[in-house]
Amino acid sequence: MAPHYEFGGPLGAAGIVVGLPLLLYTFAFACNDVSGCPAPSLLDPSSFSLEKFKSEVGWPGFGGLHSWEVTGVTLGYHFFSLLLWKILPAEEVLGTKLVQHGRPLKYRMNAFSATLVHLAIAAVGTYLKGADFIVWTYIADNYVQLLTANVLISTVLAIFVYVKSFSVDTKYPNKDMRELAAGGHTGNLIYDFYIGRELNPRVTLPFFGEIDLKTFNEMRQGLTGWIIMDLAFIAKQYRNYGYVSDSIVFVTAFQAFYVLDGQYLEAGIMTMMDITTDGFGFMLSFGDLAWVPFLYSTQTRYLSTYPVHLGWGGVAAASAVFATGLFIFRSANSQKSLFRSNPSDPKVANLSYLQTKRGTKLLTAGWWGKSRHINYFGDWLQASPFSLPTGISGYTILSAGSTVATAHAAKMLDGRVVAQDQAKGWGIFFTYFYVLYFAVLLIHREGRDDAACAKKYGDDWNKYKKQVKYHILPYVY
Repeated sequence: MAPHYEFGGPLGAAGIVVGLPLLLYTFAFACNDVSGCPAPSLLDPSSFSLEKFKSEVGWPGFGGLHSWEVTGVTLGYHFFSLLLWKILPAEEVLGTKLVQHGRPLKYRMNAFSATLVHLAIAAVGTYLKGADFIVWTYIADNYVQLLTANVLISTVLAIFVYVKSFSVDTKYPNKDMRELAAGGHTGNLIYDFYIGRELNPRVTLPFFGEIDLKTFNEMRQGLTGWIIMDLAFIAKQYRNYGYVSDSIVFVTAFQAFYVLDGQYLEAGIMTMMDITTDGFGFMLSFGDLAWVPFLYSTQTRYLSTYPVHLGWGGVAAASAVFATGLFIFRSANSQKSLFRSNPSDPKVANLSYLQTKRGTKLLTAGWWGKSRHINYFGDWLQASPFSLPTGISGYTILSAGSTVATAHAAKMLDGRVVAQDQAKGWGIFFTYFYVLYFAVLLIHREGRDDAACAKKYGDDWNKYKKQVKYHILPYVY
């Protein structure tokens, strides 16, 4: 039987493994605080030269992309996260039943309190040193080297779990309760390395005990690092201009809420496809440790160099979009959860549903009658204000004697002028990329879920889709 591939198969997996790290480096250099966002040469291809472009982006040479010191500091951060996982009080929860073993694994969860410890340390440091607190300056001064460190760490981790997966005893059940992911052992090295061979790889270390690598990395270093990087860019904006704009505060506050809310409800990941279905490979290790903190903080990195002032009207509008998305996301998930746990509750008792041959009831009314994944739309909508405060983005950094030096929107940065000039609108590729990427991610995830449900429910799923026609956004998709 031919293996079932996703993400474009081996060729697509290879493209992602190489392409996504390169994309993060492109963002880091092409949108910069040396010459502009984007770098001016990108706006004038006819006069492009490699040497000029290197000067514009502050190219440090290939050797300058990596620092052993920065890598050591980054490893220290990961170790501290592991230490907090061990010593802080934790909730122990059971996951879903494993397919091959019929029993669940136990998970230790305290990501929320761990992040609060990180933030408390940052608060004390900021109180004592202000915007010059060493964590804030270190991130700003070593941004690219930190990116490289996390790319390397995530890649080494992916190699480790790939090699380790070949020690799984496939004569189920086995005493260690180890399983291979259903789609992760196709026999193609690059695809299996990317998608992840082992479903729940675990290691046992002295003092720490057994650690589930997938859930540990999913909810900690990258998500917490996302908030920390946002705060570092707030500090950078203050060092640059002597004030903090409402836009960067808005973005950081709502992104922090997004992270902390997810960590507070950490047990909810037990039903997510990442945990129940996907193996742990490069896809998740790179996504957790490099993609999330470095891509998702792009907006605050942009605003640290080109502040945008929203005013009360702008803040209210962006807040309304966020609140609407959050309401849809929470209401839909709560309705589904209540229907599953207590279908006789008056809030859901009168909602129509489809009774499947498996014994499961699929809602066809309420939020879930509007689309099959209305919660995805809410999730996307609440994330879109992360980019909106950057406005029609793009800026160019010019010498102080420039003719735009007195322009209304120009800002002074270390004796230079930061103005939108000809770059206006071209920065959208960087600051709004997250919104586009997240939409593609959710559409792809909905497609994977649709395939899984078709396999699970058979003809009943086709009947369900005739009743609930739309995938995510009612009347559109």
